Amino acid sequence: MAVRFIASEVAQGLRRNLSMTLAMIITTAVALGMLGAGLLVAMTASASQAKYDYLNEFRVYVDRSISVEDPECAAECAGIREQLEETSGVASVEYKNPQETYSEFVELFASTDPVLVESTSPDALGSRFTLTLSDPTRAEDVAVELADVSGIEVVQGQGELVERVFSVLGGIRNAAFAIAVVQLVATVLLIANMTQIAAFTRRTAVGIMRLVGASRWYTELPFVLEAVIAAITGAVLAVGGLLVAKNVFLDRVLDEAYRANLVERITTSDILLLAPGLVVAGAAASALTAWATLRLTVRH
Repeated sequence: MAVRFIASEVAQGLRRNLSMTLAMIITTAVALGMLGAGLLVAMTASASQAKYDYLNEFRVYVDRSISVEDPECAAECAGIREQLEETSGVASVEYKNPQETYSEFVELFASTDPVLVESTSPDALGSRFTLTLSDPTRAEDVAVELADVSGIEVVQGQGELVERVFSVLGGIRNAAFAIAVVQLVATVLLIANMTQIAAFTRRTAVGIMRLVGASRWYTELPFVLEAVIAAITGAVLAVGGLLVAKNVFLDRVLDEAYRANLVERITTSDILLLAPGLVVAGAAASALTAWATLRLTVRH
């Protein structure tokens, strides 16, 4: 009986304040959608960071002739290694023979650019030294010293490019969070306003229920549930919006970055992983806002 009554009150309340309910659903959807977008970008940046451990490293490729003649770095290549180890500012030197270099290349691009892997033969890549710097700020000085070492080609990590990529991702994340905060404030105010209007509209019925012994929680629950249902609907729309944005917009915009293996892909699974959190966050925020509004503004 009690459940049927509360369900009836909730349904009537949502219909009675239909325009306000729709406004709340839309505002909640935008707020949670932007929050979800910010979290996705943060997750992507975090997952992509592991790709760039080499930012403070130099990758030094040995001349092809030396790579072929001395793949185990026992003769001429060993002399090059000794010079690299003696270079000021170099903390450690790691050597990879042509086969190891090719295996690393396949592992890095197999999932993002299989055509490139198929078109690259195992003997296309030579030996490589990876130099870890003791002080990354001295990268330019190290590069000058390495220029005097014969038999190698110095390739510096794509730090500047990657910094720009992560700067853009950071800007998108911050903008999404900023919009989410503004929208969440608007949503809270809208929930509070909707709850007050609903309570005022049904003040006579609520007063009679209180006179016949109904508890305060019993009379307040329908208003709280109205806000929760609207918020959950908005959260579901937010998740749907993120899925649409990913497939229609994001995949196209980041296609080149994906192909270049600069950032991790944002997948449907990532969005679905966030979905429960967005729904719970929306429901909890709306319930707390509606309850606090009733306690602070409604006296009965």
